[in-house]
Amino acid sequence: MSRRLHITVLVDAAEITKDNPNFEVRPEVPTTEYHVISALRNLGYEVFVLGAVSDIGTIVKTLTEQKPDLVFNLTEAFEGDRQMDKNIAALLEMVGIPFTGTGVAGLMLCRDKRLCKELLSLHKIRVPHFYSLPLGRKVPAAKTIKYPLVVKPALEDSSEGISNASLVSNVAELQERTRYMHERWEQPAIAEEYIEGRELYVSILGNKQLTVLPPRECSFDSDSGAGPQLATYRVKWNEQYREKWNIKFGFAELDEVTLKNIGHVCKKVFRVLQLRDYARIDLRLTNDNKIVILEANPNPDLAYGEEVAEASDHSGMAYEELIDRILHLALHRYK
Repeated sequence: MSRRLHITVLVDAAEITKDNPNFEVRPEVPTTEYHVISALRNLGYEVFVLGAVSDIGTIVKTLTEQKPDLVFNLTEAFEGDRQMDKNIAALLEMVGIPFTGTGVAGLMLCRDKRLCKELLSLHKIRVPHFYSLPLGRKVPAAKTIKYPLVVKPALEDSSEGISNASLVSNVAELQERTRYMHERWEQPAIAEEYIEGRELYVSILGNKQLTVLPPRECSFDSDSGAGPQLATYRVKWNEQYREKWNIKFGFAELDEVTLKNIGHVCKKVFRVLQLRDYARIDLRLTNDNKIVILEANPNPDLAYGEEVAEASDHSGMAYEELIDRILHLALHRYK
């Protein structure tokens, strides 16, 4: 009889509550941590929960004592700082314990939207024309790229910092929004051309061999033209707001040739950015079928009902199968 694998699930310390530290009780609003940990237990693994606490020595000591076969890394930040996600991966690499998801290099490349787009451009992957808006410098008039532009923080994710006001149509609006970005987020911003077209989200599983899951689509109400045309923070996370503006998430209906082209480009993005195990690529498909990459998301949300899980289910892979697939993809990398 084979030994049960010991899986330590590493989570943001803020997600652990005193009354439910091991995520054994279903919370009123189930979290990603609860979904993944429950799936791992149902799959028969020996599961331990560890918070990424500020005392790094405690993390190292616990992992050294537990000696897990694998760390299922669900961290998104360290001490609330999302830019430190790569440092958690670096710590796991230094300790020498296998873990799921993208490593330090991929997290660093994807975190900085400017660096990410520059690298993709070098590999002939189409991205919006853009330029950087560093802190403490005069905002240029954007003469070399066309308005409207989308202004957003250079180092955030999950659409944080993106609202309807992010879409600017002239120099005055660009300068005002950039000042707000710098003051509110205390980091560089990026201004990129707004791309007309369909907004698609493509989840990918694998390493040497990549599986492209069915593309999801965010459909905006294009009839009235009064509602949002960007996947803002409220669009992604506020159901009532989506209902108000008739914004829907579903599966994209695409012809086989377009599907194949999207899969080819997204696989190339996955490899160029050194992503691992699972990822989600956000793109716009223009009216003349050009594929324009907006974002690459390493270690995207794995909650039941979110993009990756929905795409997995639509492909015929149930939620627990998805979590098990990611676990074994990670383990196989370390063989």
